[in-house]
Amino acid sequence: MALNLEIQKSLRRQIPTIALQQTRKIVKSSFQKKKNEMIADFLNHPVSLEIKGGVEAENISGTLNGITNLFSFIGFEQGTDPLQPIIELLQKTNLDLGRAVGQKIVFSVILPTPKEIFEVTPLPYMPGRSWARSIETGLSGLGYYIKKPSNSSRSGLGIQVEKRVRKVKFANTKYISDFLKRYKKEFENIQL
Repeated sequence: MALNLEIQKSLRRQIPTIALQQTRKIVKSSFQKKKNEMIADFLNHPVSLEIKGGVEAENISGTLNGITNLFSFIGFEQGTDPLQPIIELLQKTNLDLGRAVGQKIVFSVILPTPKEIFEVTPLPYMPGRSWARSIETGLSGLGYYIKKPSNSSRSGLGIQVEKRVRKVKFANTKYISDFLKRYKKEFENIQL
């Protein structure tokens, strides 16, 4: 009978540890799925798709009234991938499992901040300003933009002229700030 009592005590001590390990494994798996979903969602955002499409892309983001595309208008260098620094930051999203508190596991997700993303996305012609932030706040010069192949163009397609050629404005759109805010909530609501 004493052995049976000792086994029961031992099991009572081990069950919380085993349950904690299993719960952590489930949380890690749920986190990784959500992180992969977040990166795929970012890459499928209309702004990201348009930039990834390079000079051949259509203005699917609707920011430029169909006049050109974001890659050319922003003036990214041919052959570059302006999204890569953002993807690298999103890939650094991390899970801190913390500790068990009673019947709960306290965990936190460390996401990049909009400020961190804005710091790694400088405009090619104005390094102190972020192109990713400018998608949200606006870019000037669309009325002075002419879409045409040019060797003096960073992207190879499009130039700015001194005289306005049309009355049209850049249409600001939600991008990084909204995206990160949404995923912060989604990570907080991970279901086990």
